[in-house]
Amino acid sequence: MRKPAWVLPTARDPAGGHAVRRLMRELGLATVCESARCPNISECLGAGTATFLILGDRCTRRCGFCAVATGAPAPAGPGEPAAVSAAVARLGLDYAVVTSVTRDDLADGGAAYFAATIRAVRSAVPRARVEVLVPDFAGAPGALETVLAAAPDVLAHNVETVPRLYPRVRPGADYGRSLALLRRSREIAVAVPTKSGLMVGLGEEPAEIVAVMRDLADAGVEVLTVGQYLQPRATSLPVERYLAPTEFAALADAGRAAGIARVAAAPLVRSSYRARELHRA
Repeated sequence: MRKPAWVLPTARDPAGGHAVRRLMRELGLATVCESARCPNISECLGAGTATFLILGDRCTRRCGFCAVATGAPAPAGPGEPAAVSAAVARLGLDYAVVTSVTRDDLADGGAAYFAATIRAVRSAVPRARVEVLVPDFAGAPGALETVLAAAPDVLAHNVETVPRLYPRVRPGADYGRSLALLRRSREIAVAVPTKSGLMVGLGEEPAEIVAVMRDLADAGVEVLTVGQYLQPRATSLPVERYLAPTEFAALADAGRAAGIARVAAAPLVRSSYRARELHRA
């Protein structure tokens, strides 16, 4: 299916992007921008920022939409939190977004590494806000509590798609478990905003999207991102449909009508895209 013009990214400052890549290599860090083949990579790296990918660069799940490498992961590096904090300091960031691969091989799903990274960034750059985009930790007891004890400024977890498509799009995940994590986060830390993300164009129906928005609002989610799914690899799930920009505007209205305070919906919106601006909106 030919891509319409509105999903084609605009190239930005290549020099800035090269500098960020060099710094990541120097510090032994990965970014989800590169690993997931994000369409906004030129814009974000060119602007001197990136979304940090911790717990290695190999995921223990095989989601049909994702380009992140899968397989047996290496042990998580103990120096990773310090390396992320060094990168935040050297890039001069006042808003850092940290996510991870899914690590079902770890008893806590990697929660302790998220907590250590939050604390390391706060220690190195006290003024920096930290948004974490966490996996579901396979429902590990105490994992979410461990992350929230480190006091992130935003707790994000993406439901990604509608429940009917989970077996094809997110095998190994569970829609109810994801909702429960978001709801539980609000119960534990009411002052920490929760955020989630949806992809569209995978075969979902409009009524299903609205139903998910209502579920997220009922779970206390305050921020939602909605973007067009783009097939990152030949082996990834195909795009079923490209939604027009006017349809994304209607989805933003539907999300707000469902009770979600802040909704960013556009073809190239991603969960951590312009996260600083969305948090401050």
